[in-house]
Amino acid sequence: MEWAATLILLILVFITCYLLISSKRKHKGRLPPGPTPLPLIGNLLQIKPTKILKSLLELHEKYGSVFTVYFGPHPVLVLCGHQAVKEALVDKVEEFSGRTTTPSIVPSFEGYGVSESNGARWKEMRRFTLTVLRSFGMGKKSIEQRIQEEGQFLVEEFRKTKENPFDPTFLLSRLFSNIICSICFGKRFDYEDKEFETLVVMVNKFVWEMSTSWAQFYDIYANYLNYIPGIYNKMYDCMEGRLLIAKRIKKNQETFDPNFPRDYIDCFLIQMRKEKDNPDSEYNTKNLERNILSLLIGGTEPGSSTFRYGFLFLMKYPEVQAKVHEEIDQVIGPNRVPNTQDRRQMPYTDAVIHEVQRCSDVLPMSLVHMVTRDTEFRGYHIPKGMTVYAILSTVLHDPTMFKSPNVFNPDNFLDENGCFKKNEAFVPFSAGKRSCLGEALARMELFLFFTTILQNFQLKSLVPPEDIDLTPQMIGLGNIPPFYQLCAIPR
Repeated sequence: MEWAATLILLILVFITCYLLISSKRKHKGRLPPGPTPLPLIGNLLQIKPTKILKSLLELHEKYGSVFTVYFGPHPVLVLCGHQAVKEALVDKVEEFSGRTTTPSIVPSFEGYGVSESNGARWKEMRRFTLTVLRSFGMGKKSIEQRIQEEGQFLVEEFRKTKENPFDPTFLLSRLFSNIICSICFGKRFDYEDKEFETLVVMVNKFVWEMSTSWAQFYDIYANYLNYIPGIYNKMYDCMEGRLLIAKRIKKNQETFDPNFPRDYIDCFLIQMRKEKDNPDSEYNTKNLERNILSLLIGGTEPGSSTFRYGFLFLMKYPEVQAKVHEEIDQVIGPNRVPNTQDRRQMPYTDAVIHEVQRCSDVLPMSLVHMVTRDTEFRGYHIPKGMTVYAILSTVLHDPTMFKSPNVFNPDNFLDENGCFKKNEAFVPFSAGKRSCLGEALARMELFLFFTTILQNFQLKSLVPPEDIDLTPQMIGLGNIPPFYQLCAIPR
């Protein structure tokens, strides 16, 4: 009869857990509707842990733009569509400006750094980092020249292929990474530099690992999985990249002159000196290392993934590539290096770049937010500390905001006169106080690199346009582009 006693005990545990969850929901207030959770496993029956985005989009169809799901025992607020995301991240910016670090990211950041911290630490690191980025030229002519120079290095790399097929993945990663490295480390790297290669591989591997089925499963059930010995240690922790960052910091410390800061590291070291007697100072080595890690990942992967998708779109729609070539020829010509002022005279190219970003959808679920204090939202009571998923993919494909939401169409950003048209649902950099720190830098990079490459080359696919497959390799933290080869034909 032991099995009967065990069964009764399990049933009692099941009922008790269910009542506890129900009581918890009632106590916490009026949460938005959603699928009924089961004890311990939450909404496992409705959410496939290896396909979180797809599952949430299906629930969006049933429950609307604001709903609640349970990842294990924890409630999660899900926001879909332009209006709901705007009302939360913009209209209630303070309440929704917290950050919940997903468990798979914890080993890499440990609650430090500008992207994964909270409270006073986050506010100070964000303020400092924005100041440094601007002091080193973000949005100014000085960084524009650095981007133009890097674009010419890429042109030379493309020429070296001599029209033979090649995979652009790591070239594009090096392209974008070198710009943020010039700010963090005060120098660009040769594309063959071994340390540089290690950093770029680390960034690519981080986004890849955080987008795997295992990472998505772990993010939902980490509270249970961590009881399994060794599981936590299996999570990717960017160790090789962190060691190289630490090495660069040590090198700066040995040659440091506070009167002549050379890069982000030096600026941080100056603040460390100023606050050396403050026991509560956030200017410490852990924050410095994690800030640089955040900048390297954010300054490399989204831009390079957008370009990889962009090349695919241009090859799949050769008529679009032809119109961009025509506009470049008219405004810039074949010899002059493109500059940011050209954008004003190139509405079609500008629209194409925006449409590439919209359709690339490289961070479909954004980074996870957290409610910083109890708040009322759309008639519901959202408690402090609740996790929030703002599904940027549903904003970028909102049918109420884009006339062709589900296909690649530059007309989404053009008016009836062919002039560029802004759209407030264009949020690839997210919105509110947690939006991308380097948005101004990224926008400049995308335009200058895009026009530089297409000024010099026609991009040619190895397969007919209709056979080009845009299906991502994986969708998790990132929307990982498929691997492919292309030929760069000099113009």
